[in-house]
Amino acid sequence: MAFDNKLCSICRNQACDNSFNVEELPKMELTAQPTEKDNVLNIESGPETPATRPGVSRLKRIQDDFPKFGDKKDSSLLDSSKRAKLLQESVVGSVSQRDGNDIASKFEWLDPSRIKDANGRRPGDPLYDKKTLYIPPDVLKKMSASQKQYWSIKCQYMDVVLFFKVGKFYELYEIDAEIGHRELDWKMTVSGVGKCRQVGISESGIDDAVKKLVARGYKVGRMEQLETSEQAKARGANSVIPRKLVQVITPSTTVDGNIGPDAVHLLAIKEGNYGMENSSTVYGFAFVDCAALKFWVGSISDDATCAALGALLMQVSPKEVIYESRGLSREAHKTLKKYSFTGSTAVQLSPALSVSDFLDASEVRNMIQSNGYFKRSPNSYVNGLGGVMHQDVALCALGGLVSHLSRLMLDDILRNGDIVPYQVYRGYLRIDGQTLVNLEIFSNSADGGSSGTLYKYLDNCVTSSGKRLLRSWICHPLKDVDSINSRLNVVEELMSHSEIMLLVAQYLHKLPDLERLLGSVKASIQSSACLVLPMIGKKILKRRVKAFGTLVKGLRTGMDLLKLLQKDADMLSPLSKVFKLPMLSGTDGLDEFLTQFEAAIDSDFPNYQNHDLTDTDAETLSILIELFSEKAMQWSEVIHALNCIDVLRSFAVTATLSSGAMARPIVLPQSKTMTLKQETGGPILKLKGLWHPFALGEHGVLPVPNDIFLGDDVNDYHPRALLLTGPNMGGKSTLLRATCLAVILAQLGSYVPCETCVLSLVDVIFTRLGATDRIMTGESTFLVECTETASVLQNATQDSLVLLDELGRGTSTFDGYAIAYAVFRHLVENVHCRLLFATHYHPLTKEFASHPHVTLQHMACCFKWKSESCCRGEQELVFLYRLTDGACPESYGLQVAIMAGIPEHVVEAASKAGQVMKRSVGESFRSSEQRSEFSTLHEEWLKTLVNVSEVGKCNFDDGDAYDTLFCLWHELKNSYRA
Repeated sequence: MAFDNKLCSICRNQACDNSFNVEELPKMELTAQPTEKDNVLNIESGPETPATRPGVSRLKRIQDDFPKFGDKKDSSLLDSSKRAKLLQESVVGSVSQRDGNDIASKFEWLDPSRIKDANGRRPGDPLYDKKTLYIPPDVLKKMSASQKQYWSIKCQYMDVVLFFKVGKFYELYEIDAEIGHRELDWKMTVSGVGKCRQVGISESGIDDAVKKLVARGYKVGRMEQLETSEQAKARGANSVIPRKLVQVITPSTTVDGNIGPDAVHLLAIKEGNYGMENSSTVYGFAFVDCAALKFWVGSISDDATCAALGALLMQVSPKEVIYESRGLSREAHKTLKKYSFTGSTAVQLSPALSVSDFLDASEVRNMIQSNGYFKRSPNSYVNGLGGVMHQDVALCALGGLVSHLSRLMLDDILRNGDIVPYQVYRGYLRIDGQTLVNLEIFSNSADGGSSGTLYKYLDNCVTSSGKRLLRSWICHPLKDVDSINSRLNVVEELMSHSEIMLLVAQYLHKLPDLERLLGSVKASIQSSACLVLPMIGKKILKRRVKAFGTLVKGLRTGMDLLKLLQKDADMLSPLSKVFKLPMLSGTDGLDEFLTQFEAAIDSDFPNYQNHDLTDTDAETLSILIELFSEKAMQWSEVIHALNCIDVLRSFAVTATLSSGAMARPIVLPQSKTMTLKQETGGPILKLKGLWHPFALGEHGVLPVPNDIFLGDDVNDYHPRALLLTGPNMGGKSTLLRATCLAVILAQLGSYVPCETCVLSLVDVIFTRLGATDRIMTGESTFLVECTETASVLQNATQDSLVLLDELGRGTSTFDGYAIAYAVFRHLVENVHCRLLFATHYHPLTKEFASHPHVTLQHMACCFKWKSESCCRGEQELVFLYRLTDGACPESYGLQVAIMAGIPEHVVEAASKAGQVMKRSVGESFRSSEQRSEFSTLHEEWLKTLVNVSEVGKCNFDDGDAYDTLFCLWHELKNSYRA
């Protein structure tokens, strides 16, 4: 990197001031180019990052970017001669690169065989810190001034691709040069006597280059010149241009306007054990949305299943998770890995090795106060911890997040950010992480995308901030009847007045992303350091003028919409119960306040979208932003109100455009504790004509509607538990999911896909669906089943909704049946929750056929002839997808096997083997399939009754005895009716 007032090896036509002069370094021994396996950035057994992935050749990436060579039009884009030329260039390029690297003088402290972190640890050490690099002090002393500038920063940011500003160019060196060559196809040069590898780009292309690298998962930093070469020369002929690392952009902290509508979160987790009951573990957490300038902090207590931690990860959906490398339990590590691959993009896991990354609570308090962090938040960090159960561990997590952001030079975000407490479960319908995955709420199981998910179904939002609020609402369905009805009232009003819904949409379409614009404007308060930087200062100021002008004009559009809705008496009342709105009109209202800023924009920045800067613009803008931010809390309330309107309108659009019946749910308070003397007020779930909202039937027709009746009713009694059988592919899982989705929609305040819906509030939804393993975390199919089932048994209450599908299929038949029987009976007789239990264990239908709290139903099917002259053997199975009373006689697995394409001779052999098995089991098997009249449950009830009847053992306070008497009474009543 020899630029020392000589011609730059890239620009060739300008004296690039005081860049690297490798001639001043001592001669380094020649080393070979590191292989992919030995790449410096790859030496760590941590999570995969872009730098640890194998490099992809330029030819391969170009081929991937071109259309597939299918038709003549596509093939013309890359004909044979061009492909040959490209291949030749690729081969020549790779040879020249290899040859260049063979003769390049590598710094010995960068050699993979010698590299160390700042503490002298080698990559094989468990505590090796890939963020730092050891450079021998004597080598650092002999470097030129510009080299010292670079390496003194780079040795602390080895995990960051670091651009170094040289005149009108930005350059990457050594390891970073390899990344620039591999990812951006930049030509690598070896310049100067020291043969230092470098690539570069002109300043006009730097923004695009940074975006590309960040999009591919890299952290990117920029070392900017603090003055021009002319200013340096004015201080003296040998003056060195000062440089400073001014910003580091990462995938989890990017604030660029092209990041899409979804929130980008950076999450920090701290684990602590404070002697909780049942060996529970406490997790403190803090996360940030840098674009919206919002921080959240909280804590959760969790068991060995890490269900609450999974829920947090699914709710937050972070781009990056920071945690202590040795501070997390094995179970927590498994959970992080499990949910890192949920969805369409992988989450970057960043272990913190330094003890200074996660300080104790008192040190965190001192750090926040001494640096003035969160000083402009309406809630101080102390208030932000209000309501958090375990404040010390939450504060430690916040400290880890603050330390990380401070390292990335994001102090403006820390000083001006808002901080509020975050609740994972409290006060809301609890849906754990696995349930969110099982029900495909945000990502489908096919490709991790959003198609075929509840979020996609409900997402008719117009604004980006509305979409983010919708996701938050889906994560937190309500548990308050009044709040649910308030939302439903707004939805119903919008549906009955289509002209209002159309008017609202017209206004919303004009709105920019107000939430992120407000965050951007607040982040620039008292942040003038970047404005004095040569070249980029004007660009930053121009961007700030545009953001502020767009925010003011956007708020005017939003305020006009709110004032229109306030004039409608039918809309004002229900809306006022959904969100709080500041005073808009009057002398002290926001309307008049905003008018002043509109006038200021029109006067000082009439062309704010592309403003021609003057010397006084920075000061003028700073004053305006300071005054505007005095009412930052009220602006946030206005934006939140607009987001709520957007989401509620989305609910109305979803219900209006539905192809099937949609009903306003009737939501009842949570059930009262049930007694044997009065079995009223228990949990209820009545869904008539229920259909799955986004699982279309054959040929795109609507799914077959079905009725689900669970629990007590004023006029009729229905058992709380449904034992569901039916053929494979008969629609059992679809029915279970549709039931869950109906409950979530109802408690969101949305219409439900059915004819009528009545339910008492659900506190928790549990699901155990399908048979899957988690090979990435070393969990077998049966272990996954038992883990999820354990969470149900430990946490389910009378007000819960439990869905169990195929429980016990991951182990032997007898063990699986035993577990299914015991779990089902415990939930029916001890928990008394609303339960849907789908199974292929048909003996269960014999055991619970006459249980008073269990109803038997199955998904109907029938046979039809393939042709008129066919025999019985050539009948085919037809699924009716209709829920029917009684148990299904069998699962028809062989017929489904034929449909799946298994050869007929294999199916015939299976049929014969099945007949042999039935004969070998004998009378016991046949009696089970035919549901004999006297089950083992009856035997247990009779034994209990005999024990109760004995005077010495009589205990009339025993709940089981009363339950047994009630069951026998029910049995006798049924026999009398028969």
